[in-house]
Amino acid sequence: MRIICYVMMILCRSFLVVQGQVDPHFSQYYAYPIYLNPALTAVSDVDYKATAIYRNQWNTIGKPFLTTGVSADLSTTRNLNFGINFLNQTAGNGGYRFINSYFSVAYTGIKLDDYGFKRIVFGMQGGIINRRFDPSKLEFGDQWRPYLGFDPATATSDFFNRTSSTSFDAGAGIVYFDGDPEKKVNVFTGYSANHLTQPEDPFLMGQKYKLPIRSTLHAGVRVQVNETFSIVPNAIYMLQGNAQETMVGAYAELRANDEVDVMAGVNYRVKDAVSPFFGLNYNNMTFGFSYDANASSLGRLTTKPNSFELSVTFTGRSEVNTGYFRCPKL
Repeated sequence: MRIICYVMMILCRSFLVVQGQVDPHFSQYYAYPIYLNPALTAVSDVDYKATAIYRNQWNTIGKPFLTTGVSADLSTTRNLNFGINFLNQTAGNGGYRFINSYFSVAYTGIKLDDYGFKRIVFGMQGGIINRRFDPSKLEFGDQWRPYLGFDPATATSDFFNRTSSTSFDAGAGIVYFDGDPEKKVNVFTGYSANHLTQPEDPFLMGQKYKLPIRSTLHAGVRVQVNETFSIVPNAIYMLQGNAQETMVGAYAELRANDEVDVMAGVNYRVKDAVSPFFGLNYNNMTFGFSYDANASSLGRLTTKPNSFELSVTFTGRSEVNTGYFRCPKL
């Protein structure tokens, strides 16, 4: 109970921050659950899974934002699940790179019914954040010459004390779900807080700028229309400093046969983008594709400021696994 109280205390701290959003986001957020919430580590009806996700964003505005994530997790019979997560983002012409590497653990032993279908799960994660840039790719004012323009051979008087930094980082989360297979409607919801250690920005001199805590609320419901068809409405709200994001949507899943499920739906990121997506589940592999069509004022400034995502998930199940929750696939 002391551990649970401590987790709740540090989650509450996440509302006491200002500053702006730094972390990358995904339209297929449930396809990459460890990044969404450490309490979702291996919380599904399979024993283990591995996921890879790729996002290409704003590729017509200078150097595009490229984000790649890879994760793997597994469940155990001791109410503890374990996972690892690696995320890499490159952005801008200055060679900026944002790397996260985490280990996560989730406790699944809080059961709210006799069968364990209704559960509360607590999760925590810890790891490192590495931030770096390449000053040789930057252009400075004293490297410009009248009538000639930029001269890369001219040395600049600007200098940097550091171009790379590695910091410890931690996060925590909580999830509730109802996985009762006898119900037609199954609810799930969760909350997470990332960057609880708030590492300082290593590149600003004379200022102490801390990485803002990222708070995330997510929820959804699986509506089983019949044995082969279900609908999954879901929503997410993220707050990081003075930046916020709200996304709502739904997808339908049709079981074509014992080996193939087909999924299709659409999300709307408020004041930003409409994101249709399509998924295919074949045996133990799930493939997802989504495309963000810009719906903000940015679309008036340039042509095709859109983004797309690809995700692949591999799952495995042992002979003794009975399963207790069908986690959303997209």
